[in-house]
Amino acid sequence: MARILIIDDNPDDQLISKKFLSTVGYKEFMFSDTGEDGVEKAKSETPDLVITDTMLPGIDGFEVCRQIRGALGDRVKIIIMTGSVDAVDAVRARRMGTDDYVVKSKDPTLLLEAVKRLM
Repeated sequence: MARILIIDDNPDDQLISKKFLSTVGYKEFMFSDTGEDGVEKAKSETPDLVITDTMLPGIDGFEVCRQIRGALGDRVKIIIMTGSVDAVDAVRARRMGTDDYVVKSKDPTLLLEAVKRLM
């Protein structure tokens, strides 16, 4: 089963993502609450999937995506999650190398569908 790194500065959002993913069988999680720490964890732990928020202390989720993609290439799948619905951000996320872009929601459907497509 996949190892998942969740990068989000909100501990509640980290736990919600973990809860959603646990319901479909994922069990191995790592967490980071800053962009810089998330990039370092991704480089040292090489997760199968990174889920990152866009708004983070320090570097943002777009830069996190760019740096992880640059360091690990296609060995890791990356999903950017955001609280805002913005087509410009979705385009920017793709340019930075994300595999998918999901809007945060209390409904786990979008996140679970994205993870299913990628994994």
